[in-house]
Amino acid sequence: MKLNTAQFMQLYAWYSWPNVILCFLGGFLLDRVFGIRLGTVIFSLFVCVGQIIFATGALVDHFWLMEVGRFVFGIGGESLAVAQNTYAVNWFKGKELNLVFGLQLSMARLGSTVNMNIMGWVYSKVGGLVGTPGYTTLGASLMIAAVTCLFSLSCALVLAFLDKRAEKILHKEQGKTGEVIKLTDVKDFPFVLWLIFIICVGYYVAIFPFIGLGQVFFIEKFNFSPAEARAINSVVYIISAPASPILGFMVDKIGKNVIWVMCAVVTTLTAHMMLAFTFWNPWIAMSLLGVSYSLLACALWPMVAFVVPEHQLGTAYGFMQSIQNLGLALIAMAAGSILDNKGYLFLEVFFSACLCIALIAVVMLYFVDYLRGGDLNLSAAARAKLQKQAASDSERRPSRLTEGELARLKPMSAFGLRNRYLSRLGAQLPDHCSTHLSSLAHRSVLK
Repeated sequence: MKLNTAQFMQLYAWYSWPNVILCFLGGFLLDRVFGIRLGTVIFSLFVCVGQIIFATGALVDHFWLMEVGRFVFGIGGESLAVAQNTYAVNWFKGKELNLVFGLQLSMARLGSTVNMNIMGWVYSKVGGLVGTPGYTTLGASLMIAAVTCLFSLSCALVLAFLDKRAEKILHKEQGKTGEVIKLTDVKDFPFVLWLIFIICVGYYVAIFPFIGLGQVFFIEKFNFSPAEARAINSVVYIISAPASPILGFMVDKIGKNVIWVMCAVVTTLTAHMMLAFTFWNPWIAMSLLGVSYSLLACALWPMVAFVVPEHQLGTAYGFMQSIQNLGLALIAMAAGSILDNKGYLFLEVFFSACLCIALIAVVMLYFVDYLRGGDLNLSAAARAKLQKQAASDSERRPSRLTEGELARLKPMSAFGLRNRYLSRLGAQLPDHCSTHLSSLAHRSVLK
């Protein structure tokens, strides 16, 4: 379609723009407006219609129509993940829930990997049938991909029927996300939480835009074939599927979240510098990227639960996801422009600079937390001891502990929060920590 890289990356940005707002509204719409069944069907319909508009835009060679399609797709995509997790916690409990979330992770990573590796083959086959490659071939290929969206919509309809039937037979209520969003809580966020936000944005903007542009990078720099480039570009997602629950279990057993976040950022920075300044086998750097990507998610996101009271968690996570989407949209466009004007070396330096900002924020977080008592970087044993002490004190003197102190001193609820906000990681939970299951549903933050 004769697009430059900046225009191509705008397609990623258009997906993120609606989710700057919908991160706050998705749970509200499901709980208060549509209900879980109708909401899931509506959001699935948005995804399906968005993909069809996107494919039609390619078919008729209208880029603006493709942008509209990506925007509509984005409206449904993030909120559909919220609905998916709401169904999960409504139908499954305890260890069953962990298995379901693990399967969600596997399916999500499988979908990303298949998409990266199969669409090039589909395009070549359609091109052979059409006769020449071009926008007609691209549109037809994307229309074939829309079949998976139709399948998703069909599953939403079947699931709504089954849930309605279960409601009548078992006299159960529709599931709710349990999210409470109050924008006025933002003014009460502590400084350490803003540092966590900076780490989140600085890190993820160096991951997802790079993967979006990675295939051509490996073809140009390392002379890979398109198939080889697609394979290595999908390594991050392939590794994260088995690594995420293992690393999550490790972080839960050892603690020291800030140290793990620092290790993840440093490892990712090393991987980007290897890709930028060396010709070493890129499988090494991409494997490091996959492991560090999984490790950061396991260690970073539960820390939010250690610094804000429970009633502010919905707002804190919603705001975190909102600025993440805002950062991804802006950086995606910036990355495309840098690549068009300066090339891949400058782009890698740009990504490394973003990671340096994240690293500075991690170091600041370590020292600020240390000066405030080191709550975020406690070992698992010390955290369990504080939890036990807090429970004992609350029984004897419930009025003496403030809500903020309780949020800090019962941090093993982060096990449950890991399922709530990182549900696709599938980390195992001890039985005594599987509480408040009705509030577990929220979109996974790992794209």
